[in-house]
Amino acid sequence: MLQTVTDLVPLPLIHEARPGVFAAGPDLVIGADGDARPAAWLLRDVLAGAGVGAGVVPADDPAAAVVLRLTDPVRDSPEGYRLAVAPDGVLIEGGTAAALARAVQTFRQLLPPAALRRTADAGAEPHTVACCLIEDAPRFRWRGVHLDVARHFMPVPFVLKLIDVAALHRLNVLHLHLTDDQGWRLEVPSRPRLTEIGAWRDETVVGRNTGEFDGTPHGGFYSVGDLREIVAYAAQRHVTVVPEIDLPGHVQAALAAYPELGNTGEPVAVRRTWGISDHVLAPTDDALGFAREVLRTVLDVFPGPWIHLGGDEVPRTEWRASPAAAARAAELGLGSVDELQSWFLRRLHDDVTAAGRRVVGWDEVVDDGGMPADTVVMAWRNLAKGGEALAAGHEVVLAPCEVTYFDYYQSADPAEPLAAGPVVPVEDVAAWEPAARIDPALLPRVLGVQGQLWTEYMPTPDAVEYMAFPRLSALAEVGWTAADRREPTDLLRRLRTHQQRLDALDVRHRPLDGGG
Repeated sequence: MLQTVTDLVPLPLIHEARPGVFAAGPDLVIGADGDARPAAWLLRDVLAGAGVGAGVVPADDPAAAVVLRLTDPVRDSPEGYRLAVAPDGVLIEGGTAAALARAVQTFRQLLPPAALRRTADAGAEPHTVACCLIEDAPRFRWRGVHLDVARHFMPVPFVLKLIDVAALHRLNVLHLHLTDDQGWRLEVPSRPRLTEIGAWRDETVVGRNTGEFDGTPHGGFYSVGDLREIVAYAAQRHVTVVPEIDLPGHVQAALAAYPELGNTGEPVAVRRTWGISDHVLAPTDDALGFAREVLRTVLDVFPGPWIHLGGDEVPRTEWRASPAAAARAAELGLGSVDELQSWFLRRLHDDVTAAGRRVVGWDEVVDDGGMPADTVVMAWRNLAKGGEALAAGHEVVLAPCEVTYFDYYQSADPAEPLAAGPVVPVEDVAAWEPAARIDPALLPRVLGVQGQLWTEYMPTPDAVEYMAFPRLSALAEVGWTAADRREPTDLLRRLRTHQQRLDALDVRHRPLDGGG
């Protein structure tokens, strides 16, 4: 089936249909020079399995039918691009390598869905692309997907697959939630017990904390080599991996490995149930040193500009019961033990910023003393929290649970798989306008939007895909397409065609009409 510019997800800023078609077959030659060549090789590699493309040559080679060129920025955006498809060739232009990479993903969508498959249909005719002119640029700088690999470990091949599918949607951030009460997934060579002990739980609760357990050990972790592979694969697609080490709460798995870092020193096991553990790091120099040790590995493995320190859902129960914690708070001149969280995170903020990076935290980091204004706040509890953080001078990523938590139900149908929260249908995601309740004067500090995949009830990659799509596809348009170009009903129409692309990529998804 011939794809057109009006079938794309996200919808480009400017698109104009032109007469004719361009044929892309096994003899397709791609031309590029200098810093444009990585995007050319990306295009060649993502299409090679489907029998499209023969190689990459210099841009001025007469054999080149698709040419990628670095030019002045398109629409004054580092990700802006121009894509012109004519019967005799394709020209892709942009001001940066990232811009060319975005155009590559749009060109993939212009091809028939069969061109997204891993293998070619023997004897098939060359794929045809409808001629058009596209000029495009994103609305927001941060267009993310969050994957919780702590509650249920996800293997490296699936993480790479999610990166590729995210890139197809012109998303540019993968936020990896690497640590929590239920599992520690990051190798820290100087702290081997984190993965020897903290990466494994004896069993997992059945259902919604029923008191019954499955009796099956669960775990896994990413070696430093695994994480470097993930980062490199994402970088080829101009997707930034943002690592999250949740501190100073959500640390029961770490305390299972090193109980002396807790407030009681008593042994604990990696948590088998969902919810929030009362066990948090003690406000000691040893616990702070441990966190800094972990961050040294994180800063070495993840070269991106952002380091997420969590900072959410930190119970004060142990601190309030601890004379040592009260004494430390008094020694530090804090108003109460409740301010120990901000004290702890501010110390780590100093280390991260000294390394030339920026701290990201969930919206609780603005409470009880707050964080420096250069901390990026991820507003999850509601949009009002985003407004509060903006007013306090922070840049904000909008991730409100009521519309971006994709661990919530997709419909009220009793046949839906067990999920964490209320219903967030794809229609609500498609209709969401992030700026609707934000002071216009503060909008320049809204970095973007992000969809969350918490995996308490997603034990497998298939389950993650089913909960992510098509809602993540809709959120990609919210993050990319200008508000005055978006029309939710039209997006839902385009998602029907887009499902064929997801099928070709072997991505499980919930059909728009239900079931699955």
